[in-house]
Amino acid sequence: MQIADFPVPDTLAARGALEIARSYQSPALTAHALRSWLWAEGFARIDGISGIDHELLYVSAVLHDIGTVPEFDNHTISYEHAGGHVAVALTAGAGWPAPRRRRALEVIVRHNWPSVDPTMDAEGHLLEIATGLDISGSRPEVLPEEFRREVLRAHPRGTLAAEFGACVIDQAARKPDTAARRLVDAGIIGKLAANPLESF
Repeated sequence: MQIADFPVPDTLAARGALEIARSYQSPALTAHALRSWLWAEGFARIDGISGIDHELLYVSAVLHDIGTVPEFDNHTISYEHAGGHVAVALTAGAGWPAPRRRRALEVIVRHNWPSVDPTMDAEGHLLEIATGLDISGSRPEVLPEEFRREVLRAHPRGTLAAEFGACVIDQAARKPDTAARRLVDAGIIGKLAANPLESF
């Protein structure tokens, strides 16, 4: 398994998602988004999950934390809902039909669920377990070590632990009824610091 096995979708929506991420997010958050996409694709292959909408998965992964940046932060709804609506707007401009646009919102929202049934939402499940690896260090041994090393060389973690930790603490304080509060209460700060990917 290697990065070349997972080509970036050559579509208007995919290009637009990456442009938005790079324009508004820090390099560390954008690298996290791209690693999350690659981990999701890797888990799909390892776990035998087929029939994936790869463009949907890529766009959702690249934009899944865009709701944390000041320009898209929402004062009432969770950052994952805010980011999902950014994806809806982007994909509307790219010509996606309404049901597929709603899928981008669902996948981004569900990445913050404690778990997602792959038979109900394969892309949501894959993004949830991929971000679980990149943030909390869940199931690193499932993906080949050389693949993990290649992805981390291409998209280094940098200041992700400090940046994302501060962001989630802020979100939890301002919006205590959202998933950010649950993440903080579940020890996400310690999990970020102890993530085995930090030592690669």
